[in-house]
Amino acid sequence: MTSATKSALRSVPADVAYAEDFYTWTQEQGARLRAGDLMALDLENLAEEIESLGRSQFDSLVSAWRILLLHMLKFDHQPSRRTRSWTLSIMEQRKQSGFILKDNPGLKSRLDEALERAYDVARVGASRETRIALGRFPEACPYTRDEMLTRSFAIDPDDTTA
Repeated sequence: MTSATKSALRSVPADVAYAEDFYTWTQEQGARLRAGDLMALDLENLAEEIESLGRSQFDSLVSAWRILLLHMLKFDHQPSRRTRSWTLSIMEQRKQSGFILKDNPGLKSRLDEALERAYDVARVGASRETRIALGRFPEACPYTRDEMLTRSFAIDPDDTTA
């Protein structure tokens, strides 16, 4: 055990309950892992937190696609209100989702589920933001993944007059 690891263990209170002080619990568990003190680890809660980290990556993808789809729906259902901002938001979320997928290739097996979840929420958001009846938006996503990620839009995002 290195002196830094010993110091880290000394600076963290022992046996802090997971539900009592999450931050301190994470520091304690990290110090115990580094020290190789595996018997003292809170394995059940550590496993839960590791799985939660994976779920958060999936949620980040769904969130990026939700925003992207929201602006695509608004673009398609309100042609007279199209803005450069919507186009730039679509571009931004395409890039963001690309980064998420590049960093987490294991998410590829859940792309259909992510698209379905993202669209379900985007549809409601589009209805709220446009004041168009929810029933006017298709219940199932009208875009393929390829279309969602590659379709071009009439407004040039580099045109500052748009």
